[in-house]
Amino acid sequence: AKIFGMFPKKGTIAVGTDADIVLFDANEKHTLSAATHHMNVDYSGYEGWEITGKVKTVLLRGKVAIDNNECKVEKGYGQFIKRSKVEDKI
Repeated sequence: AKIFGMFPKKGTIAVGTDADIVLFDANEKHTLSAATHHMNVDYSGYEGWEITGKVKTVLLRGKVAIDNNECKVEKGYGQFIKRSKVEDKI
């Protein structure tokens, strides 16, 4: 988050930050597919790849956004985060 100019809004768990958290199962195997991912496209460059590791839950601003591959927030829930200049952070 620091390198991309998004700190302290992102990249830390503290009072006043967004509380974006990903719960990840490093051992679960699954197959990547555009049909099962939350994207506004009907293809994936990784279609059919079998991988180990899967996101289980995503919290955005402290609210459950994805849980067991089901979207729990309305379209447009995301927010634009203005970044500072990258060269200011390196």
